[in-house]
Amino acid sequence: MVASGLMALALGITAASLPVPYVVESPGPTFNTLANDNGKPVISVTGRETFPAKGNLDLTTVYVDGGPNGPVSVFEAFSAWLDKSKAVYPEELIFPTGVTKEESQQESAVAMTTSQENATASALKELDIPFEQKLRVADLADQSASAGKLQAGDVFASVNGKPVASLSVVQEELAAGKGKPATVVVTRDGAQVTETITPMKNAAGKFILGVLLQYEFKFPFDVKISLEKVGGPSAGMMFALGIIDTITPGDLTGGKHIAGTGTITPDGVVGSIGGIGQKMYGAREDGAEVFLAPAANCGEVVGHIPDGLQVVKVENLAEAREAVAVIGSGGDTSGLPSCTSN
Repeated sequence: MVASGLMALALGITAASLPVPYVVESPGPTFNTLANDNGKPVISVTGRETFPAKGNLDLTTVYVDGGPNGPVSVFEAFSAWLDKSKAVYPEELIFPTGVTKEESQQESAVAMTTSQENATASALKELDIPFEQKLRVADLADQSASAGKLQAGDVFASVNGKPVASLSVVQEELAAGKGKPATVVVTRDGAQVTETITPMKNAAGKFILGVLLQYEFKFPFDVKISLEKVGGPSAGMMFALGIIDTITPGDLTGGKHIAGTGTITPDGVVGSIGGIGQKMYGAREDGAEVFLAPAANCGEVVGHIPDGLQVVKVENLAEAREAVAVIGSGGDTSGLPSCTSN
C-alpha cells in the first residue's frame, strides 16, 4: 500500500508538470511614458521645446507564458484558471502554428516600431502640426486583385481622383464603389502610373486591393522612444498622449496617475488589444486610479474591472486627450464614457 501510494503521488506530480497546449497571460509591469526607463527618458524630443510633466501616463504590459515562450504545465494552467487576474487560452488562439520564439519577438519588435511612428503622427495631427506622410506598397497578398498592376515600392497618389496620404481614403473610396473598378494612381521610379483595378471582397465583407501597405513619415522634429524588452502595438495610444504632454505647455495629467492601452493609427483611431483584463490589474497594482480602454475592448472590460479603478472608454486620440484633461483638471469624471453591459 505504501509503495502504491508513493507511486500514485509520483505519477500525480509528473502529470502536474507535463506541458499542455495553453497560453497563460498575467499582469506585466507598467511604464510611465512621462518618466525614465533604465536611466533614459521613455520619450525624448529634439528640435522642439519640451515641457516637464509630473503625472503618470502609464502604458501597460502582459506576461505571456506558453507557445514559443516555453511550455505551460498542467499545474500552472490550472492555477491560472483560479486566478481572476490571469487568463488561459488555447495556444492556437494566440500564436500561429509552428512560430518560433525568435519569429514572435521579431514580429513584436516591428509592431512596436510601427506603433511609435503612428503615435508620433497621430499626436502631431491632434496638435495640428504639419508633417509629410506617404502610403507605400510593401508587398502584394496572394491572389491579389492588384497583381500585375501594382508592385512593391509604389507610392499612392490618388484613388478615383481623391489624393491619398492615409489608408482611410483608400478604404472609403473602395467601400463607396461597392466593388466597381477603381482608378489608382501611384508614383513609381519618379513617374506616375495609372491603373484600373477591380477590388476583391475579403472575409469581413470589405473591398480590398490585396496589397500590404506601410506608412512613411517625415516629421519636423525628432521623437525617440526608448523602452527595453517591450514589444507589440498596444502602447500606441499612451505613447501619443505622452508625446502631446511632452511638447505642450502645462501638465496634462495634473499630477494624476492614469494608465491605459490601445493601438493607434496615424489618423488617431484607437484599436483593440489583447490581455486587457491583465493590463487593468497590472495598472491598479502599480497605483493607477483611471484606465483608458479602447471602445472595441468593452466586452472584455465589463465584469473584470479591479476594485478602485475607473475605466474610461475611448475611440480615438481626441477623446483620450479630453478624458486626461478632465481628470487632470480635477473635474467631475462621472460623465466620462464608460463600458456598459448589454
